[in-house]
Amino acid sequence: MDALITTHGLQKYFGSFHVLQDIDFSIAKGEVVCIIGPSGSGKSTFLRCINQLESIDGGYVTVDGEIVGYRRDGDKLYPLSDREIARQRQLVGMVFQRFLLFPHKTVLQNIIEGPVGVQKRLKAECISEAKTLLKRVGLAHKTHAYPGELSGGQQQRVAIARALAMKPKAMLFDEPTSALDPELVGEVLGVMKELAASGTTMIVVTHELGFCREVADRVVFMDAGRIVETGMPTEILENPQNPRVKNFISAVL
Repeated sequence: MDALITTHGLQKYFGSFHVLQDIDFSIAKGEVVCIIGPSGSGKSTFLRCINQLESIDGGYVTVDGEIVGYRRDGDKLYPLSDREIARQRQLVGMVFQRFLLFPHKTVLQNIIEGPVGVQKRLKAECISEAKTLLKRVGLAHKTHAYPGELSGGQQQRVAIARALAMKPKAMLFDEPTSALDPELVGEVLGVMKELAASGTTMIVVTHELGFCREVADRVVFMDAGRIVETGMPTEILENPQNPRVKNFISAVL
């Protein structure tokens, strides 16, 4: 199966700190990959490099066959314009730990902001699609509410709908439940499970190992900027081979 997203020898530094070290990774269309590992292992930075929120210092990323941030001319790579980068960024939706909704706009206005303002699509069409998305995430009754009137779980579901409204090829989730009260986690994971079941390509950075076990096609363990072990959920969560992975799993479960 052809890969939708790939990274080849991906390198990232923050000053002298080597955050990502020679990351080779791929995800096929419709696949769900969960990335786990200790804090500071480079998981979030990895997602941000895929979505061009962080520059890369070596290697390259492709999304749907395009090299991210560059065009190839022979054996050389040339940086894309800001406009081209903005276009590429729309290929991948991202949901963050914090919801990052516009507090002065209603739920509906938050969702249509990108499709109308960035993609220049017809407003009536975008409103219709936004209402469909709100129904999908269980918030059809909150169309005209403001973010401050919503619970954290509801705000995160709106953030998911907002990302989906841009019609991305894949969705990236950066610990989407870590900022939520425990009783609100399930409602967000429920939406993500439905997305996975519908064939959405997803890379999920998470500490929710139950979600990984139930939904992931593959689990990747990262530590100190490297991919240490990868395999099916049963392999990584029940019978990891690397001692570092074993210690992490035993401490978390």
